[in-house]
Amino acid sequence: MTSATDKTTNEPDYDALLRANLTRVFNERDRALREAAIAELFCAEPTLYEPAGIVKGQTAISDVAGALLEQFGADFSFAATGIAVGHHGLGYLKWQAGPANGPVVVSGVDVAEINDGKITRLWVLLDAPQS
Repeated sequence: MTSATDKTTNEPDYDALLRANLTRVFNERDRALREAAIAELFCAEPTLYEPAGIVKGQTAISDVAGALLEQFGADFSFAATGIAVGHHGLGYLKWQAGPANGPVVVSGVDVAEINDGKITRLWVLLDAPQS
């Protein structure tokens, strides 16, 4: 257990950063806006680990986010289901996704390694399908 004097004061705002990633990157259909958000939120050479593979670079992450939105349709979006938490450069945010007035299609968690206030590596972990 740590005392109050051991607390690191340089911790990023995990909730703000991971929510911004969800809304400004993975919910953004406009490529230019999405790429501007990625440049702000991610390091210069980030890595994304998703179930389908490993993606490196800001442009590749934008491509993945854009393809997901195209695949699932115009009213599909991701929404946080809690507050992101983290410490010592590692944070996570639970989310769910689906059509605006429809059922949840997929849920999971984003786990991010953060250095100097930027996402350096992001793992997308999907929950097991509900039967």
